Amino acid sequence: MRDLHAKTKRPQAAARNRVKKAPKKRKPINWRPIFTWLSRGIGAAALCVALAWGSVRAYRVTSRATSGWLRLETIEVTPLKRVTRAEVLALAGVKPGDPMLGLKLRTIMGQLAKNPWIEQVQVRRYFPHTLAITLTERAPAAVANVGCLYYLDAKGKLFKSLADGDRLDYPLITGITEEDLEKDPDGAREALKGALALIANLKDGRIFSLDEVSEIHYDKGYGFTLFTMQRGVPVKVGNDGFQEKLARLSGIYPQLKAQMQNLDYIDLDYADRIIVKKG
Repeated sequence: MRDLHAKTKRPQAAARNRVKKAPKKRKPINWRPIFTWLSRGIGAAALCVALAWGSVRAYRVTSRATSGWLRLETIEVTPLKRVTRAEVLALAGVKPGDPMLGLKLRTIMGQLAKNPWIEQVQVRRYFPHTLAITLTERAPAAVANVGCLYYLDAKGKLFKSLADGDRLDYPLITGITEEDLEKDPDGAREALKGALALIANLKDGRIFSLDEVSEIHYDKGYGFTLFTMQRGVPVKVGNDGFQEKLARLSGIYPQLKAQMQNLDYIDLDYADRIIVKKG
């Protein structure tokens, strides 16, 4: 009899022929976004650190500058004839000990330009401790009576009214008024330049020179008339050709000078002759 409780072994199923699948290839990891993110983060951090360090450094420099490191010690000033160093410093408003970073160069230049004797101003700052003030001074070429006495420079500019103590030993120009300066400034300027040209020719003269002239008078209609130092005899020269006219006068002036007491005027305003009027 069979043992109904006994287990019977089933025959194993025949192994099926299976094809093995090839393993899947792994995709390489793209590290670039990671590196980019990291580099940006590190760069931003480095930038923040650099900015913080720069701010601290700037604060320290500024603190040192205001506390004494960048203080004015040396003030260089061009030596002048008519304006003293003390006057220049007073106008500039600077002194040793001032903070270098606080110096306002344009303001200093504007203050110095207020002095009529100063023609050109240049101000430079040299760190850490020096300020250089370079000045050009005006020189009078004549005195012009335009209602009051003014110094006239070589460029034809009226730059300073005369005050007590100012020298008067310059050629005197008359005939140009305050009204001329206001209503016809260009004409007045040309007249002053013409007077300067006449003065230049007189300075070159060997016989009839600037020393022989007491006054240079201008008239709009006629031109220039010189007045001699001796007796104030008028010498009419007109508006141009000064060199030739004065050269002709020099040829006969020694003889005329001996007769100056009897002369009414000398007229040079001709192309080829001299008119002498005797009284």
